[in-house]
Amino acid sequence: MPDRIHSYVHLHLVSDATGETLIAVARAAAAQYASVRAIEHVYPLVRSQKQLERVIADIEDAPGIVLYTLIGAELSERLEKSCKEIGTPCVSVLAPVLGVFRSYLGTESTPRVGGQHVLNTEYFRRIDALNYTLLHDDGQMPEDLNEADVVLVGISRTSKTPTSIYLANRGIKTANIPVVPGIPLPPQLDEVTKPLIVGLIASPERIVQIRQNRLLSLNADDNTSYVDKSSVAAEIAFTRKLCARQGWPLIDVTRRSIEETAAAILAHYKEHANDP
Repeated sequence: MPDRIHSYVHLHLVSDATGETLIAVARAAAAQYASVRAIEHVYPLVRSQKQLERVIADIEDAPGIVLYTLIGAELSERLEKSCKEIGTPCVSVLAPVLGVFRSYLGTESTPRVGGQHVLNTEYFRRIDALNYTLLHDDGQMPEDLNEADVVLVGISRTSKTPTSIYLANRGIKTANIPVVPGIPLPPQLDEVTKPLIVGLIASPERIVQIRQNRLLSLNADDNTSYVDKSSVAAEIAFTRKLCARQGWPLIDVTRRSIEETAAAILAHYKEHANDP
């Protein structure tokens, strides 16, 4: 990379499938450079020379780092040759991993474009989990909570819904139940035996900030206990006591991303599933 310091970098992500793998890898790498802003150019479903030529034209207009997952050798060679001529780095994200597989297994891979997206049992399990999760958002349909894998409980603005959807994308049927002052939790929550129940909390400052932004977006009056710091602190204390009394694990999401929260939940879920 040149010696001069860049305040931004163009990331060209070229894939013959959805590009999800590339996006995840690129963002994980870019996150390590806090002073650099990554400008993403995502090119999914690139499967013909004509499509690739348009991508190459874009790279010429905004040179940067090129990452790709192209299974076809002809397209890969054309992209790498063009990047060399332009003078921009070009890396196959899957090549090193496939090399390890080939070395360890002693056999060549069978190229399959978008092979990770085949409609197999795992795919339909994720769809089933998504359907369940959407139907059981925010305390809906508590009568079949025992069908869930995970139940999240927490006060308003603790990221219950986005975390539930993320877990569903991992194939985990997830319901979420709001903890509201003065309103009892669904009685079915005391009767479930199958799911892992996890409490979510955050700092009062963080909750108040998110709630104020929410009210602002709705043009609603913010002169309410909903955004009163002492009231929010009482809600959080109630959640802590509830989880301690029930023996439910508690996760503070204040400084966690949705992905980090989900990872912590999955770790608890693995232990829960292994319990006799």
